[in-house]
Amino acid sequence: MITIGITGTLGAGKGTIVDYLVKNKGFVHYSVRAFLTEEIKRRGLEVNRDTMTLVGNDLRAQHSPSWIVEQLYEQAAASGCNCIIESVRTPGEVQALRGKPSFYLFAVDADAKVRYDRAVLRGSETDHIDYETFLANEQREMDNEDPNKQNLRYCIDQADYRFDNGGTIDDLHHQVEAVLQQITYRRPSWDEYFMELANTASKRATCDRGRSGCVIVKDKQLLVTGYVGSPAGLPHCDEVGHLFRQSINANGKITTHCVRTVHAEQNAICQAARRGIALDGATLYCRMTPCRTCAMLIINCGIKRVVCERKYHAGAESEELFRQAGIQLEFFHDEVQQYENQ
Repeated sequence: MITIGITGTLGAGKGTIVDYLVKNKGFVHYSVRAFLTEEIKRRGLEVNRDTMTLVGNDLRAQHSPSWIVEQLYEQAAASGCNCIIESVRTPGEVQALRGKPSFYLFAVDADAKVRYDRAVLRGSETDHIDYETFLANEQREMDNEDPNKQNLRYCIDQADYRFDNGGTIDDLHHQVEAVLQQITYRRPSWDEYFMELANTASKRATCDRGRSGCVIVKDKQLLVTGYVGSPAGLPHCDEVGHLFRQSINANGKITTHCVRTVHAEQNAICQAARRGIALDGATLYCRMTPCRTCAMLIINCGIKRVVCERKYHAGAESEELFRQAGIQLEFFHDEVQQYENQ
């Protein structure tokens, strides 16, 4: 989930950025202005810039400098969607949101006269003012030593990305789009890269009881790959069906396995043996904790690190074998993969 906070001078175009993100990028919008407007009406007050400032400062003083945006963030986090929190105005709000994962602060600005003319055209409840009042309102919110009160200058200075909205709407959209490309693109780590290759190998698997793949790497170089499938030249499960055997697992539970296929780890190790590739000190990537048989082969061929996407529900024995053998075992996710009848 990406969270974008938006700050900026009055009438600079915060709403324009919001509209673009909501309509074109599927973001969900949470507004400090809307939150305060609802509270102002609940108190029976007139909605204007003065009451907006008064009630906002009052709520922050009662609770904390970041209380309003934290209420909005809780709603956003519950949705699980990419979201925008509009009108970040205090140092406390910026500092609180900085502690959230994947948070970015946008700031937008433009010439004061251009912003005033846009605000007049917008015609919201807080925009029916003359130019001198507009400037005075902004100056009042630009600097303040009290962390509960507006300090737009601080918020703008803290922004990760700044936008100049002195041109057309399309110009602003292009600026936002360029930043989104930076935010959403992240170069994968080596572990992520090789795990993705293992997942690609799994697409060649020929048993739908557990399509898994494996790659073995040393010094950031791919050595061999493997996937679940029958021994060379023999029919595959996808062609003739599964060959089942029952066994009792470590917990004394009877489980049903398909024994027609060779596991991905076994196939990769066999490929290395056929090609005369030494695996001493290599790293093996696979979808879930290797079974006991695979674990023993991994130990014997000299592999020193095993990286799994998830834990296997019956992988405790393998984990213990790896521990005893001094093999480093890592997981991308702590969640357990269930394959009761494999």
